[in-house]
Amino acid sequence: MAALLQLQAVSKHYGALKAVDDVNVAVAAGEALAVIGPNGAGKTTLFNLITGDSAPTRGRIEYGGLDVTAMPPHARSRLGIGRSYQIPHPFANMSVFENLLVGAIFGGGASERESYKRCSEVLKITGLYDKANLPARTLTLLQRKRLEMARALAMQPKLLLLDEIAGGLTEYECAELVKTIKEIHGRGTTIVWIEHIVHALVSVASRLIVMDFGQVLAEGDPHEVMANPRVREVYMGIPVS
Repeated sequence: MAALLQLQAVSKHYGALKAVDDVNVAVAAGEALAVIGPNGAGKTTLFNLITGDSAPTRGRIEYGGLDVTAMPPHARSRLGIGRSYQIPHPFANMSVFENLLVGAIFGGGASERESYKRCSEVLKITGLYDKANLPARTLTLLQRKRLEMARALAMQPKLLLLDEIAGGLTEYECAELVKTIKEIHGRGTTIVWIEHIVHALVSVASRLIVMDFGQVLAEGDPHEVMANPRVREVYMGIPVS
């Protein structure tokens, strides 16, 4: 399968701090890739580099065969890169449906007329259809997490980046969210998902990357990677005997 996204020797340094350091990652079209690592490992910085919210210190980022390294965020969004953020920030006084329209029109470049059908479909997929006319500020945490994902989906992304979207949810809420993510992936969307809830990740992803101190520590089949003694030591604090 052809690579939809490629990071080639990508680094992001803040003075002496190496937030991301010489990372090489390829994501195939249609793949579901999971990313884990301790806090401060560089996971969200990696997403910021992919979306253009941050510029790399060095390295090259390709998306769909194009060099997007210097491309601004709105241009990458129009190419089909969508993301959710760890802390939901909806337009609180807008309705749920209006939040999606903003994503579709300004993020996806669609006309308002074209966006209505798309946004209605996304509301159904994400379980927010009956909340369409409610102000976003009235939503529960799970519903706001769903809205974060729905607003990104309204842009019709080929690549969806999910940043700890299950954080703070109950076990039941997490399971419901996983069902939605599986459905989205089943419809052909490529997914890269950062999360600390490993069992949720492995139920969706076919490949797992572990980051530590800005570098890729391990990569491969999720179950094999989680059995790696070095990963268990770094991520779960289980010392290598």
